[in-house]
Amino acid sequence: MDIFLQQLINGLTLGSVYAIVALGYTMVYGIIQLINFAHGEVVMVGAMVALSVISALTGAQIGLPPVVIVLAGIACAIPACMAIGYGMERIAYRPLRKAPRLAPLITAIGISIILQHVALLVFSRNPLSFPQIMPNPVFEIAGAHISAVQIAIIGGSVVVMAGLTFLVYRTRLGIAMRATSENVQVAGLMGVNIDRVISSTFVIGAALAAIAGVMIGTYYGIAHYTMGAMLGLKAFSAAVLGGIGNLAGAMLGGVLLGVVEAMGAGYIGEFTDLCQAPWIAGLMTERCADGGNFVLFGSNYQDVFAFLVLIAVLIFRPSGLLGERVSDRA
Repeated sequence: MDIFLQQLINGLTLGSVYAIVALGYTMVYGIIQLINFAHGEVVMVGAMVALSVISALTGAQIGLPPVVIVLAGIACAIPACMAIGYGMERIAYRPLRKAPRLAPLITAIGISIILQHVALLVFSRNPLSFPQIMPNPVFEIAGAHISAVQIAIIGGSVVVMAGLTFLVYRTRLGIAMRATSENVQVAGLMGVNIDRVISSTFVIGAALAAIAGVMIGTYYGIAHYTMGAMLGLKAFSAAVLGGIGNLAGAMLGGVLLGVVEAMGAGYIGEFTDLCQAPWIAGLMTERCADGGNFVLFGSNYQDVFAFLVLIAVLIFRPSGLLGERVSDRA
């Protein structure tokens, strides 16, 4: 029970980050049917910018409270990512809006590579460590442990998701976004500024990516110029798992993916050395002789469990858990 509760806490923490990143994917896809594979790199830029600002303010020793330093890092990361999101839409994607779907897809992959190498030139290839400027107390719950950072990530994610839901369903911009998602041509005839709505969608998604970048950086305490590749792929998988184009589906898919990863790593990781099991040692005499081991799965294989669940869902429900079966647009 201790292991289950601990891995559940870890899974909710990681799944909260996946959900925020997945919201960026699903918003863009829901509006213009585009899979923005460069979104993961926007997360990476947010983490790198926040880290640079936090490190600079910490090194300057100007006596600012730790909370102010962290908020300053977030405040600088969000505009930087929003500018990148707007630039991607305005320069790379808007001219290809009426092109075949393969063209913007290839463009997204190209932008992803460009952002990675620009970050390599600016921030170097070495992993950067987040300075530990704030206390991180650990609390015990029924034998499991949860840190203040994990509480902040889960709580912050809930607030962000609630704010985005309010924006989409209770504001004029949200109404325009939903109208554009239903039918771009009709929304334009009704007076909706299509270009403004699409640009706003990219900007909002980039802001979410910046917040997720800061969260994942503080959680693991490290940032690297390639960190957005796998994170973006998993978040996209979470969006597909829940039903891409569906906000609630992106949230559910992200949390579910994180929990599956954590449970797989927690339980299967206990049995990495199968030579400790007598029935395996008898079958693998030569492999297990002289203190050898026979490793089948472990925490490094946690990605396998997440994608196995994704494949299973797509086989039995291709539209995702909360997705609707709709005909393909002409």
